[in-house]
Amino acid sequence: MIITLVVAAAENNAIGKNNELLWHLPNDLKFFKNTTWGLPVIMGRKTFGALNNKPLPGRTNIVISRQSEFKADAVTVVKSLDEAIDAAAATDAKEICVIGGGEIYRQAMEKADKIIITRVHAILEGDTYFPEIAEKDWVLISNKDFPADEKHKYAYSFQVWSKSN
Repeated sequence: MIITLVVAAAENNAIGKNNELLWHLPNDLKFFKNTTWGLPVIMGRKTFGALNNKPLPGRTNIVISRQSEFKADAVTVVKSLDEAIDAAAATDAKEICVIGGGEIYRQAMEKADKIIITRVHAILEGDTYFPEIAEKDWVLISNKDFPADEKHKYAYSFQVWSKSN
């Protein structure tokens, strides 16, 4: 089973502030939907909260929370990343997507096989960051650049990284 981190991050790896994205890029939202559709998605409780506590349609939603009282409709709630991976594996999916937030990405980085990142070409202030991609451990296998335009305030790139070992 392939473990893929799916993220949008600024050049300084900022991914959010006050539990919200730092940008609105419609093409990234479409790319995210197409990338994750039909696959199990693993996220932390705060990321789930940023989705208005509603599961993403067309995907098995797995939420990690250390709060024993946390419950949500139409999602699987687990206490750890390992439990989340086990729950995703039980779906017989060939790939699972880890979709945030910062702490979940940090925990998942060493387990990941692939990173699909929308690199937003800006330096932005955030309170949540994606971990540094160590180029000694990862190989950039594709990169597609897009300019800023009337619907996209920032230029951005869709990148796919593969673990080098």
